[in-house]
Amino acid sequence: MIRMYSADWCGDCRRTESQLNELGVAFEYLDVDAHPEHKARAIEISGKPNIPVVVFPDESYLVEPANFELELKLQQLNLIDQA
Repeated sequence: MIRMYSADWCGDCRRTESQLNELGVAFEYLDVDAHPEHKARAIEISGKPNIPVVVFPDESYLVEPANFELELKLQQLNLIDQA
């Protein structure tokens, strides 16, 4: 399952969450504000405090992905159909 380290106040996070929902991709929302351990893990994964951090089933990740970048990654992992 995809994990998304995120926060409600983050515009990029809301955009990424919306895109995943529109594409019908299941994901786990991990709130970095409500759970300090999620914030620490997101920084550990990416090496920086930027969010969202989207972690894929193969443990690869994207930080603040553009819509096209996220869609391409999902296609590469066969999580959505090729356009």
